Amino acid sequence: MRLFVSEGAPGCLPVLAAAGRARGRAELLISTVGPEDCVVPFLTRPKVPVLQLDSGNYLFSTSAICRYFFLLSGWEQDDLTNQWLEWEATELQPALSAALYYLVVQGKKGEDVLGSVRRALTYIDHSLSRQNCPFLAGETESLADIVLWGALYPLLQDPAYLPEELSALHSWFQTLSTQEPCQRAAETVLKQQGVLALRPYLQKQPQPSSPEGRAVTNEPEEEELATLSEEEIAMAVTAWENGLESLPPLRPQQNPVLPVTGERNVLITSALPYVNNVPHLGNIIGCVLSADVFARYSRLRQWNTLYLCGTDEYGTATETKAMEEGLTPQEICDKYHIIHADIYRWFNISFDTFGRTTTPQQTKITQDIFQRLLTRGFVLQDTVEQLRCERCARFLADRFVEGVCPFCGYEEARGDQCDKCGKLINAVELKKPQCKVCRSCPVVQSTHHLFLDLPKLEKRLEEWLGRTLPGSDWTPNARFITRSWLRDGLKPRCITRDLKWGTPVPLEGFEDKVFYVWFDATIGYLSITANYTDQWERWWKNPEQVDLYQFMAKDNVPFHGIVFPCSALGAEDNYTLVSHLIATEYLNYEDGKFSKSRGVGVFGDMAQDTGIPADIWRFYLLYIRPEGQDSAFSWTDLLLKNNSELLNNLGNFINRAGMFVSKFFGGYVPEMVLTPDDQRLLAHVTLELQRYHQLLEKVRIRDALRSILTISRHGNQYIQVNEPWKRIKGSEADRQRAGTVTGLAVNIAALLSVMLQPYMPTVSATIQAQLQLPPPACSILLTNFLCTLPAGHQIGTVSPLFQKLENDQIESLRQRFGGGQLEETFDLKAKTSPKPAVIETVTTAGPQQIQALMDEVTKQGNIVRELKAQKADKNQVAAEVAKLLDLKKQLAVAEGKPPEAPKGKKKK
Repeated sequence: MRLFVSEGAPGCLPVLAAAGRARGRAELLISTVGPEDCVVPFLTRPKVPVLQLDSGNYLFSTSAICRYFFLLSGWEQDDLTNQWLEWEATELQPALSAALYYLVVQGKKGEDVLGSVRRALTYIDHSLSRQNCPFLAGETESLADIVLWGALYPLLQDPAYLPEELSALHSWFQTLSTQEPCQRAAETVLKQQGVLALRPYLQKQPQPSSPEGRAVTNEPEEEELATLSEEEIAMAVTAWENGLESLPPLRPQQNPVLPVTGERNVLITSALPYVNNVPHLGNIIGCVLSADVFARYSRLRQWNTLYLCGTDEYGTATETKAMEEGLTPQEICDKYHIIHADIYRWFNISFDTFGRTTTPQQTKITQDIFQRLLTRGFVLQDTVEQLRCERCARFLADRFVEGVCPFCGYEEARGDQCDKCGKLINAVELKKPQCKVCRSCPVVQSTHHLFLDLPKLEKRLEEWLGRTLPGSDWTPNARFITRSWLRDGLKPRCITRDLKWGTPVPLEGFEDKVFYVWFDATIGYLSITANYTDQWERWWKNPEQVDLYQFMAKDNVPFHGIVFPCSALGAEDNYTLVSHLIATEYLNYEDGKFSKSRGVGVFGDMAQDTGIPADIWRFYLLYIRPEGQDSAFSWTDLLLKNNSELLNNLGNFINRAGMFVSKFFGGYVPEMVLTPDDQRLLAHVTLELQRYHQLLEKVRIRDALRSILTISRHGNQYIQVNEPWKRIKGSEADRQRAGTVTGLAVNIAALLSVMLQPYMPTVSATIQAQLQLPPPACSILLTNFLCTLPAGHQIGTVSPLFQKLENDQIESLRQRFGGGQLEETFDLKAKTSPKPAVIETVTTAGPQQIQALMDEVTKQGNIVRELKAQKADKNQVAAEVAKLLDLKKQLAVAEGKPPEAPKGKKKK
């Protein structure tokens, strides 16, 4: 083999590092060539690096060459590495190319360079932190590490462009950079000149087209229109002319909805929200809103669709909430189930059924699955040590214990999982554990429990995943989380708890225990369906005919991708298992996290009090949906997107199209005589419509929304270029042209109303009412653009769809939801709690408890000062400051004072 490299060519860095790993596995000659040398005879332009194989074939893709060397060294391919390579090519490289061009060719510095690549660097850092592994794909160095290191090295070898706060990225980069193969590669390519060695190479490259790079922005791209073939244009025109006659008959509506042989039967679930929590915007986008978009889209495709959800109501959290509010657990569930249902109703979530888990069907189905697992030898008994709070006189559910993560040191890890590194934890492993209810230190006690024997089911699970994952639409994070569990080896998991409020365990000696939520919450989907129809098994024991889509945030993946599939496979009762597991990343609020206790962020019951319509909330949450990485809600961005994308783009186009029909043609759609330019527009709209379908079929909900906005931009441009308001005053030919433009524009508006239906159902219905769109066209969306408003069709009254959001309005809301409603929360508790809430028990504190709180405040203040002096990670400092503020509030309440307002902000 012969490897051709060139000094100053950045692609040679990872290739040489990978070649160093494979040293001794095959004979390899490395030749240094000039940047203008054509090594590959059939390429017209110079290209390096190039690997000429002994067979005479050539490899000239950097990742392909690196992959070849890794395979020589005995490396086995895996899904996660392939995902990282795809991300590097499609996301990292565009941003990195821009950064290097600005730095080396244009001489820019600082944030001008770092800004284009910062989000990509943050994504790598978050991924490394989340999985708590030294390398991108696990505990050992992989192909992904070398390819990404080689891409990043020219920029990050200068410490100015390796942000200190990205500690995981910093550690990863330093680890690889100190390895001998990487050091030799850097010396060969950069020749101790640093990034300036790349200048001759980069000067020959075209200037990057986007300063931000597609990888690191949520903004829509302004792309040139695609080149169309005559055949594509002709097909678009034919579909347009067929019009409403192309629409198939509407599916007859069923009640209840049941699978139909020969049709596509789509079963959709949203992760069951825990009943005692009011969902915030992140909960809403992660589960119910994303699933609702897909359910509405499925119905537009005429797929036989059942969409279900409900409240998860058992467990210690419910018992604790009931104690706080002076109610029984059942009364708490009844109260909060209504709150949840009202919130989702306001957000226009189109459940076919919204149920709950505190039902006889839940008990019956859960106990049946358990008995089948027990008789087949998949249930173990063992004595475990569990945390018990002596002050609360109860064993603590894992999520009601907080402490220091034993793996990464995160100080707010829960008793079942660390949100920072993602590792699963047994509560007794936490360092410095605290009861979340009373903040006392729990003690360890032994108790007897039942375990699901996951190791015994692991082979079945692997075989099922092997059949399911190829060709499925599991999101990359769902695949990664599931594979990481299997890579680490499955462990027996406890399925019982020492509680009263839960599904009873039907086994002698365990009468005083209930099933743990890990085991029976996912069975809630089955019992909710069983309460909807007594023919529930036609959905849940019918894997041959049912396509199951399950939507959730990423922290729910283990229960849906591991625990329930193992339970169902072990039960051996032909259960329907998830075909497509759709998991989002996290949505943050401004620069931090949602916190009900601190009054930070918008929660579901508050959104309707803002004066902003539900469809605007839906649009913005779906626009920033955290599909590939965490995203953040921003009030400023909400204002910008409403005023630019909705008001000025989408609303402006649809309103103008309808107003031209009303004003110039008496409310009747005019005759349309299509020119070649009009026919090309039909084809472009058709292509974008087909892209919309392709994206939604793959559940890429955020990206499909961009297609709607792109079509609207095409429509606005079409109107601007053709100026029907001027032509209507001209000659007969001009008036005819005005009629064609108006008729085509109003038909695009009609198409957009249907495409919008999954995203903004109320706005969609409003447009369709204004245009008097025929009912069949409102309920079916084909892959072709049809003329649904033919000449002579009478439209209704047209009015604006959106209102402008003003800066002072948004600033007021920012203040209100940035902690401004905290005092309202305290007042509300004082007025409505039948019994003192937990935080108010401190009010009766004696001098000793007050002194203890003062000591804690002093201690925490010292921690914050030390971290700031050390210039520690901003997130770590913020977490400690939040603890300090919480302690100060507890102290204020204990001393009978009102909670202290945040400093540095004037109250209005």
